[in-house]
Amino acid sequence: MGALDRVAARAAAAEARLDALAAPAPAFAAERAEARARFLAMGLPGRRDEYWRFTDAAPLGAPTLKPTLKPAGQAAEADARLLADRDSLTIAFTDGRFDPALSSPDLAGQGIEVQRLATLKPGAEPGWAKALFGRLELLAQTPVPRPFATLATAAATDGVLLRVTGRVERPVYLDYRHSGTVTDAVLHHLVQLEPGAELTLLETGSAAHRFVTLAEVDVAEGARFHHVRLQGPDPDRLTATAMVTRLARGATAKSFTLAANGRLTRNEAVIEIAGDGAVAHVAGAALGDGADVPFLHDDTVFVTHGAVGCESRQVFKKVLRNGAVGTFQGKILVRSGAQKTDGYQISQALLLDDGSQFLGKPELEIYADDVKCSHGSTTGAIDETALFYLRSRGVPREDATALLVLSFLADAIAEVEEEALREAIVARLEEWLSAHRTAHRTVDRTALGGGAAQG
Repeated sequence: MGALDRVAARAAAAEARLDALAAPAPAFAAERAEARARFLAMGLPGRRDEYWRFTDAAPLGAPTLKPTLKPAGQAAEADARLLADRDSLTIAFTDGRFDPALSSPDLAGQGIEVQRLATLKPGAEPGWAKALFGRLELLAQTPVPRPFATLATAAATDGVLLRVTGRVERPVYLDYRHSGTVTDAVLHHLVQLEPGAELTLLETGSAAHRFVTLAEVDVAEGARFHHVRLQGPDPDRLTATAMVTRLARGATAKSFTLAANGRLTRNEAVIEIAGDGAVAHVAGAALGDGADVPFLHDDTVFVTHGAVGCESRQVFKKVLRNGAVGTFQGKILVRSGAQKTDGYQISQALLLDDGSQFLGKPELEIYADDVKCSHGSTTGAIDETALFYLRSRGVPREDATALLVLSFLADAIAEVEEEALREAIVARLEEWLSAHRTAHRTVDRTALGGGAAQG
């Protein structure tokens, strides 16, 4: 097939993907039309695309789905329980549509304005949302095309719009559920933090068999944004997420994702550090078991430093077994004039058998001379010396393995600032390890310590 034929085929596939979706929300019509044109022009990604060569995008781009995903069960409820005791403002979506029965009765709170994309009237969009919708996504297309982020701009049926004007005590909790066996959901969220504001955004669950979501987050001067996401637990889940964040002077944004199970997960984080003294941390922990269905988990991160005296940190850990595959593609770009930059990136994988695989692509691109930037990537098996030490003290092998796995993941989990959330995440990891026969009893968290991977 020639180059022109490939371009035509990709455009046709993109059009079929759009046409198979439900009608998008009526608001932001001009922005949606522009995004639709861009999506058709770029087409669906393929293995020839540099940032998709490790991941087959075909399941995310196919116009139709096979009915393989069962409705959410006990595992999904376990994820929801992690946040059940919190006084949160809950916004629930079932099969990609707002679910009032599972949502807080009053979607309002001090220091925050909440609206839904699906209920906005065309021509009556808030000014701040009009200035943000699709704009950060468009900026994120350079230098790497991100077709599924554009798909969310063009075709989202719903989503939330959050304007934060002060310090919000209650976190906003996005609870994703599904009830059908063939569901295809596309959501688009907007988050605007005004100067000095602070918000914690929580996400759990799999909203559909195939779930595409985009969040555009604008963090103004001195504002603080905290994000914690739990993905899973369905083994057949297909997910493509993108979070595009822009930080002004003195702003802070921290994001952590825990992923367990899922046939195919692609999480993209694009961060534009535009103001002096800003801080951006993005971290993730993934646990994959390919025994029942194939498992592929892809984290792709692009952080741009465009201001003076800023800090970025990327910490990603993956634990893989039974043929599971993990990938990490992370880049730090330091623009000319972005002096005093402190950029750190680490990606590590712990392989619990010989059949699993980790593919890493760390990158640095630096055009300033007064910077401190580093990256590293390691892949290894369980440390047999540490395993022997634990077993010699009476710890059964599978419990010892669980301890070392949790120790390995500790650096990523430490990026979650709130202690209660960190403890809840460790508890969820223990449940996963137990369910996958890596540990048979509850792990003593006080015993955590040390590293488990070898370079």
